[in-house]
Amino acid sequence: MSHLDPDVAALIAMGDTDAATPEDVDHLAGCAECADEVAAFAAAAGAARVAMASGPLLTPPPRVWDAISAEVNSTGADPSASASASTPSVVTPPAHPAAGPTRVVEGSHRARRSGRRRRMPLTLALVGALAVVAVVAGVWIVRDAGMQPTVVAEATLDPFPDHQGAQGEALLEDVDGRTQVVVTLDATVPDEGHREVWLIAEDGSDLVSLGVLDGDTGTFDVPDGVDLTRFRLVDVSQEADDGDPAHSGDSIVRGALESA
Repeated sequence: MSHLDPDVAALIAMGDTDAATPEDVDHLAGCAECADEVAAFAAAAGAARVAMASGPLLTPPPRVWDAISAEVNSTGADPSASASASTPSVVTPPAHPAAGPTRVVEGSHRARRSGRRRRMPLTLALVGALAVVAVVAGVWIVRDAGMQPTVVAEATLDPFPDHQGAQGEALLEDVDGRTQVVVTLDATVPDEGHREVWLIAEDGSDLVSLGVLDGDTGTFDVPDGVDLTRFRLVDVSQEADDGDPAHSGDSIVRGALESA
């Protein structure tokens, strides 16, 4: 007998009691390769069950789901699919996947799908769901291990004369050895251009761009080698979409980081 169909291996790991035929059960009992494949799927599902039973989970940011969806969809091309197909299959990970216990039950079984074109999307969907489960479980593990951000310094961001009414805050955080700046800004949004976050030397002699602030709040990694005892000023500027990487000179708010 050939190895387990990938669909069946994934379904078994997800706890589908109708997934395996008696032949599948016999094969799985004697095939280390297939057993390892099922175990890999089941490990992710098991980690998620433990996390979900242990308290509320943190919600990963949208970019996590986007990355998983992009990875799953990028591998979803089907070489045997009909050339006339006009719409590719899109796999979107569920927001709250649930995984049942891992077990194999002999008896009634689901009709086996025929043709690789039909099997591939199902397998990818299940792999995508388990990937989401693993990410969510991983987020819980990070939370449980105490890797919460530690606020090292903070700054009140005061408005410049041309932007009266604007206000903001900046937090300098340590997250598992990484240094980040979290910026919150409340200001009128202009029709054109974008906002950029900067670290500026206290004497104004140098500055470092941290990136574009998209929306009211943004989190930015501080580049290696930046001396935060020197670059203490956090600045948010209004920039034109002209391709010029230099500071526009139009600062909206600015404030100095002080130890928390």
